[in-house]
Amino acid sequence: MRSDEPGGGPITGINVTPLVDISLVLLIILMVTAKVVATPAVPLDLPHASHTTEVQVVLSVIVPARGPILVNGAPTVDDAALRRLVTTTLERDPSARAVIHAEGRASHERVLHVLDRLRGAGIDKVAFAADPLPSPEVPP
Repeated sequence: MRSDEPGGGPITGINVTPLVDISLVLLIILMVTAKVVATPAVPLDLPHASHTTEVQVVLSVIVPARGPILVNGAPTVDDAALRRLVTTTLERDPSARAVIHAEGRASHERVLHVLDRLRGAGIDKVAFAADPLPSPEVPP
């Protein structure tokens, strides 16, 4: 094959300009999409959203310093009543959670007793509720 240039010999060189152009465009596209698709450094188990709202079943357990323990506002007389309430809740929703609202003056032993009874009845996910400390006022 002869070139149309004067002195005409065979074409022995490759034009690398289009190759470099395409490579740079692909590199830019890769860099832009890598930032969009980046996953967080800490693996998180995030809930999935949909058009409907999924309601989580949460047992609210109030542990006062004195008096009966309240589960969802109803007083429980003994451990058997607490176990029945937890079992009934777990039958409706096996992924039910419990939030313990312990009064500041409630004994550590009493709070741990309630926590132990909840775990023994099958509640795996337990959280403790707390009021945030007031933030100190910063002068302007």
